[in-house]
Amino acid sequence: MKNEIHLHTRREFLRTTMLGGALSWTVPVFLANTFSQLNAAARDSAIQTATGKDGTILVVLQMAGGNDGINTVVPYANDYYHKARPTLGLSAANILKLDGNVGLHGALKGFKELYDGGQLSVIQGVGYPNPNRSHFRSTEIWATASDSERFEKYGWLGRYFDSNCSGADPAVGVAVSRQLPQAFWSNSGKGICFDNPANYRFFSGEHPRPGQADMMEDSYKKMNEVEMTAHEDNSGGSIGMLSGAKAMHGGRSVDFIERTALDAQVSSDEVRGIAGRVQNSATYPATQLGSSLKLVAKLIGGGLPTRIYYASQGGYDTHTNQIGTQQRLLTDLGDSLKAFTDDLKAQGNMSRVLIMTFSEFGRRVQENANGGTDHGAAAPMFIVGDKVKAGLLGAYPSLAPADLFQGDIKFTTDFRSVYAGVLENWLKTKSAPVLGREFAPLAVV
Repeated sequence: MKNEIHLHTRREFLRTTMLGGALSWTVPVFLANTFSQLNAAARDSAIQTATGKDGTILVVLQMAGGNDGINTVVPYANDYYHKARPTLGLSAANILKLDGNVGLHGALKGFKELYDGGQLSVIQGVGYPNPNRSHFRSTEIWATASDSERFEKYGWLGRYFDSNCSGADPAVGVAVSRQLPQAFWSNSGKGICFDNPANYRFFSGEHPRPGQADMMEDSYKKMNEVEMTAHEDNSGGSIGMLSGAKAMHGGRSVDFIERTALDAQVSSDEVRGIAGRVQNSATYPATQLGSSLKLVAKLIGGGLPTRIYYASQGGYDTHTNQIGTQQRLLTDLGDSLKAFTDDLKAQGNMSRVLIMTFSEFGRRVQENANGGTDHGAAAPMFIVGDKVKAGLLGAYPSLAPADLFQGDIKFTTDFRSVYAGVLENWLKTKSAPVLGREFAPLAVV
């Protein structure tokens, strides 16, 4: 076609993006300068720093929408709990007891198995001072590790990339999403994202005969198979994977690639090869979260040079009809993570992987009149791995009305102490340069 060029150089393109290809590509000429800039930047980066191939891996899972932590880690023996939630309160018969005071929501059978196996840490009452109840602002605070009154441009994982991943491929961070999460925003432009191929079409330029599927699209679908369910739209969530109220615009060529080539699902022989040679050894739920973790397991098993993976499960904004919605979401969460850990164990990679969950805030103690709960503050985090400090960490916040702040429980653990513990004890780096100041690292591993 007119105004088109061909890219034939696998080595240069592969070093500039995980999805660079070995095949002959036909692209519009306006992309040529973008690829050229990336090739020049990566030309001297053949030797990589420590990556997911030979180091520890962190998987961050966002529970978007504000999960009701009080009905997730349930204070079933607390009278204040049952008085505040005459309809939503869970009885001892409907929870999975962890001790004589608290237990997991009954849907979290997968988590209970991990807990009993010494692979789950439950961090109670996690939050931050002066909590914000806005989805976007609170997500931004968690993404940037900032104080509630301070606005930061770059994400905490982006600052980790900047300070620790010089010379690494952009794929040192991979988000299974339609857009780069704000936690990945960085000065260096590290971190890439891509989504379920069902949302996009992509072609190799080699036109299939009538009745034949495009080879690359078919291969990519096999890598990321998922059966859509009746609840698929809500599995992604009414809130979805929030990344702040604005998109990142820096004019850098890598930003452009993230928004175009990667989001358009440009495939490659490397990704296709992973799909062909890495088989999942566990059965995942047929949900968006199950599909995302299934894909991450394949990429880990295939040796992709990634240090940080990021996935999201939405739908937790339960102002109405919370019981059924949270039941379904937590079942999906527990079963998907259990399948993921089983998969990693079969690969021999479980000891190298740490999974951390978070939600932008919890819910208020008092149930509302619509069978749900409203935006709150503190909530639990979960850490999963072979080397975690298993059990209950931190203190459960008081539910006594006199101890609440505007109907919210008060946090007992600052989320940045959790980040500091992960950075220092798992990723083996100083946390202060990443978080902006010193936070006492929580002993999570």
